Parts: sequence; structure tokens; C-alpha cells
Amino acid sequence: MAEKSSIFDMIGPVMIGPSSSHTAGVVRIARAAIRILGSLPTEATVTFYNSFARTYEGHGSDRAIVAGLLGYATDDTRIRTAFEHAAETGLQYTFQSVGNASTMHPNTIKLNLLDSNTGRRVEVIGQSRGGGVIRIVEVDGFPSDFSASLHTLIIDADDVPGSIAFIASVIAHDDCNIATMFVSRKGKNDAARQFIEMDSPIKEITLAYLRQLSWVHQIIYIPTLD
Repeated sequence: MAEKSSIFDMIGPVMIGPSSSHTAGVVRIARAAIRILGSLPTEATVTFYNSFARTYEGHGSDRAIVAGLLGYATDDTRIRTAFEHAAETGLQYTFQSVGNASTMHPNTIKLNLLDSNTGRRVEVIGQSRGGGVIRIVEVDGFPSDFSASLHTLIIDADDVPGSIAFIASVIAHDDCNIATMFVSRKGKNDAARQFIEMDSPIKEITLAYLRQLSWVHQIIYIPTLD
């Protein structure tokens, strides 16, 4: 039986397709999600919303998201055969679609990922904005707003007075310039999550210092995506 042909093609290092929103952006959303997870997932539930819900099969977004979950870059020729590679690695995935989510961006994807080796789970919602540009707008129920095109810190901490200013000061002493900062919290004096985008990498010694603070519970560092 002949393999179903894909609507997108690859020429050199550039992904060519019906839209970079349906290919490059989709790959990047998945790559951002696995960095938040901290590993390649063993199970994934992928929900396509709105425009994606109607076009993900014909435009190759299904292959693109699986390729990203496998860690492939946007110019990797294995994107064409991502389903086959997923079967070889044991990645189990399910696609769902929601066609009329009026509060969501037209090109939105939700990823529920599990690494059964560690037991870690994450839920990531991302938007593909066109031209390969993405925004990660929610992580584990915390609203966010980052692109993964810069070095990004995700910090879970107690909502203690002065915590935001203190962390910003520590980062500044590492000669890192903060480009954006977005803070979400469950409630006053409750759990808070900081999303910090930086123009340059942060030193491991600085991460180690932040991690040992008694009111910091978790730090995820995401170097810039390709």
C-alpha cells in the first residue's frame, strides 16, 4: 500500500508547506512542551482547536506535532515519516479536535504529556502565530506568555513579599537582561509561577543558587529553540 503523501515538502533547511503555522509553528510548540516536561514523552494527547481542528490532517500538522514531540527540529527531513519513528520509539499519541472554541486563537494546540519513566506530567497550551512564531499561553493551568525564542526560566515559588524583585536582581547580577516577565499565581500568598525570558543564557551556578532557596520549589530552564 502506497504511503499517503504529505502536503508539505522540504527544500534545504527551509520547511515549505501550506503555512508555517501548520508546520514550523507546530513543531516548535511541541519542542517547547518537551523542554517543559524535561524529557521525551511516552504518551501524548494532542488537542487541535479551531482552524487546526479542521485542517491538521491535510496540512501535515499531525506529523509536525509528533515530530516535535520526538525532538526533531523544523528542518529535519524525518518530519515526513514522524509516525513511523514514533512507532519505533514507542511514543503513544492521540489526536482530538475542537472546532469552535471561541475564546481561543484560531491556531491553538493543547498538549497533555506523560513521561512514564519519571511519572512527570505537563499540560501546555500553545498558539502558532504565523511565520514559525509561537506563544505558549498556559502551562499546567497557569496563564503564561512566552515565545521560547529566548532563554526562558519557569520558576515555581511561594508568593512571598519581594520574591519577584529578588529573583530579578539575582538574574541581573549574572549579566542576563530580562526581556519579559509574566507572573501567575493561584491566589494571594499562594503558589506562584514566574515566566522569565532572557536575552542570554543563565549560568548553572546561578540556577543552583536559586534552586536552594527555601521558597523556590522548581525551576525549569529552556534554552532558546531553533
